[in-house]
Amino acid sequence: MKKLLLLTTVSIFFWNLENFFDWRSDGTGYDAVFTASGERHWTYKRFKKKCADVAKALLWCASQEGGLPDAVGFAELENKFVLQCLLKYTILEKLDYKIVHFESPDRRGIDVGLIYRSGRLRLLAARPVKVAGARGKDTLRTRDILVADFVTTEGDTLTLAVNHHPSKFGGGDSDWRREAALAALAGIADSVRAAGGKFIAMGDFNDTPDGPAYAGFCDSAGLENLALPLARKGLGTIRYEGRWELIDHFYVQKGASAQMKIMMVPFLMTRDNVHAGEKPLRTYTGPRYAGGVSDHLPIVLRFEI
Repeated sequence: MKKLLLLTTVSIFFWNLENFFDWRSDGTGYDAVFTASGERHWTYKRFKKKCADVAKALLWCASQEGGLPDAVGFAELENKFVLQCLLKYTILEKLDYKIVHFESPDRRGIDVGLIYRSGRLRLLAARPVKVAGARGKDTLRTRDILVADFVTTEGDTLTLAVNHHPSKFGGGDSDWRREAALAALAGIADSVRAAGGKFIAMGDFNDTPDGPAYAGFCDSAGLENLALPLARKGLGTIRYEGRWELIDHFYVQKGASAQMKIMMVPFLMTRDNVHAGEKPLRTYTGPRYAGGVSDHLPIVLRFEI
């Protein structure tokens, strides 16, 4: 059995990669938009560039944080193949990252995913957790919550949950969908707590951390939202009409020693021509190819074991 390196602190990244589709398609649905002949004119060359830019950005963040991330959660991936290309055809290829991924029932065909360093964390089990529906529906057609259980070199069990909760599209009628996703996440946290393990939840929650649902959620699940103090300082991961909003969060068990940061990668920022300052350089601005990676900034967590 491969011996793991000594691990006292884990470094976890999360990043929403803005419709990270491969260039192939079966010609139907939203997938067909991201092809060379589709509306976005998404080619192999553009896909390959995005893979390279994601890898370069992760290594830049690692240089600022003093080392490679032990795990990276992603949102808005089309499939496992995208992650396989990211690890095989970029500067990440010589590293020991492995993939955890499950297909979700999302209407747009996007999933969440996770990569982890097999020399730092040993995967015990992984599973997708469905978000229970309402109004006669068994499950929501949204992204599953990806749950992965690891063991560290200290013998601690560490569970990571990668989230991409329903958006606010549709106004107040969408609130119950996000509340259903939070209820599913609270159930996961309760199970980990009952088993005596350590827990980290990450993701795009499609709401700011001061949203009314989060106070009750944190209390019931025994979690602390590390994004809340950053949001109170006016920091964010997306920029909307000149204002930063923090919709990408990390949650840890109350009392844990952890610190969250927002990473502004210099070569993935662009000038905001409408409002003062800079904003993330997107892959697409509407239908126009802009050449960036995402409209979200990545977030980083350092978690003491």
